[in-house]
Amino acid sequence: MARQTLEPDLVTYRPDPANELIKEAGESKEEHEARLGAAAEPVFDVHAYVDDFNASVVGAYRRGIADLELPADTGVARSIIPPGTAAVRDFSTLAPRIPEFVLERCVGCMTCVNACPDTAILGIAQPESAVTAAIDAFAAGDADPERAARTARSHFAPTQKYGEVPKKKGLEPASFGIFVDPVHCKGCAECVDVCHALGYDALFMVDKVAVEPSGESTLERYRRDFSFYRGLPPTPIEYRNEKALADLMLGEHAFGYVGGAGSCSGCGEATAIRMLVAATRQVHGPESMGIVAATGCNTVYGSTYPFNPYLVPWTNSLFENAPADAMGIRARWDQAGHADRRLWVMGGDGAMFDIGFQSLSRMVASGMDIKAFVLDTQVYSNTGGQASTASFGGQVTKLSAYGKALHGRPEARKELGRIMMAHGEVFVAQTTPAHINHFYRSILDANSYPGPAVVIVYTPCMPEHGIADDASTRQAKLAVDSRAFPLFTYDPRRGESTAERLSLQGNPSPREDWSKLPDGTTVDFLSFARTEGRFAQHFGADGSATAEIEATRAERLVNWHALQELAGIR
Repeated sequence: MARQTLEPDLVTYRPDPANELIKEAGESKEEHEARLGAAAEPVFDVHAYVDDFNASVVGAYRRGIADLELPADTGVARSIIPPGTAAVRDFSTLAPRIPEFVLERCVGCMTCVNACPDTAILGIAQPESAVTAAIDAFAAGDADPERAARTARSHFAPTQKYGEVPKKKGLEPASFGIFVDPVHCKGCAECVDVCHALGYDALFMVDKVAVEPSGESTLERYRRDFSFYRGLPPTPIEYRNEKALADLMLGEHAFGYVGGAGSCSGCGEATAIRMLVAATRQVHGPESMGIVAATGCNTVYGSTYPFNPYLVPWTNSLFENAPADAMGIRARWDQAGHADRRLWVMGGDGAMFDIGFQSLSRMVASGMDIKAFVLDTQVYSNTGGQASTASFGGQVTKLSAYGKALHGRPEARKELGRIMMAHGEVFVAQTTPAHINHFYRSILDANSYPGPAVVIVYTPCMPEHGIADDASTRQAKLAVDSRAFPLFTYDPRRGESTAERLSLQGNPSPREDWSKLPDGTTVDFLSFARTEGRFAQHFGADGSATAEIEATRAERLVNWHALQELAGIR
């Protein structure tokens, strides 16, 4: 299991398994130390604790006997879960199908690797000679060397990006490999969908239990091949393309979100989080980041005891005060000389749009070097699918039903991005993981901004949006194309005026009202709304739209016009 090396001040504390270190009433410091002797001095050994936790706690949960065997634990009492424990969580029996790789069709674009919410599909580039040597060594230790070598080789594709381009620079050509982790894959097929959308079709779904000609099951083959992947070194830096930001996922520090989280299959939030962590750790180092996570879906699937998918230190705060919590941590870090650490506060609609909005505004107004990551699902996903101020007008939710008197949510969506821009000296971005370069550039610029930053990310929620498990990227792109969720960045470093600071780059036809398909078909908000279950009741069998959803179409255009005016292009 991967283990993070944390700085001592982040992980040490004085253990008191039987409360023997608690100072008795009226006892002086000298009397206390004399009574306890050396007991007052021990410092917590994080590596020993992680090893013990994995062996006892995680092991007991995996065997289903945790409630029978586990004694009281001081780590539990402090709500501590060691880093990366979710790496061993096994979802291999969750879904019946898993992605299969077709090497002849792969170009090494890395889109599938970035899109995966579960860190279950991984890319790697290695010099061709190194690949051959690694396969030979691995196969030699297998009961069937010929079979092991054949299936390991089937993961590596000859690509122009990693083969021909390095060759022109005088490097040995590299083979590009794609591997699927059967333990973490939940079968959402998001990777298959994004590959198909690009026209490559280098991935397709197969049955896990199928018996192959060799006599083994597909799942058994995947387990063996992934054990081979785990023995490979990281992609050498000379084979990564710094201009192609998707290649951040090839970095040696990119995997700070190791998989094994309990998120829904295809979860849009999980993809956004692992991309955020990858970009920050890979650029600034594996110990350069901390997270304050506001209670919500992200904290539920990110800390289902005893499984923690993070290799970065993080803490869970109430969803109404996470930014305030972050302000305290930022102040303490700065006092301790850790001003170079990036601190991200993360939360959803409640934490950032609604009950925690005032805390976010206060954090931004403070000017402190804290970055906010808004997981925008347009609904309270974790508590049952109620409407929030991030919901669209007409959206049907648990608290904005479609009936005789009320036709979905009666209010327009709150535009948090425009409100944050009004604070002045703050970096603001509105982006989606589907727009890989725009997303990563937003994170990199937020990290480099010397002050507060707010990055609002479109994160589809499959059950509450009424979309398929493989639809996160597809729906995010349509949300942008239809002006439902425009892309933008607002960077005070660009100039004094709002027009200089605000960029709408990344949106299709930014000077037009609506974008159009190549055949001339207009893509408006209704084009987007027709594809999601949360708006289905607004459309009749003949395709006619209700007055409420037409009003939302008009409201979305007004919002787009406001952004155009602020950017100086209208």
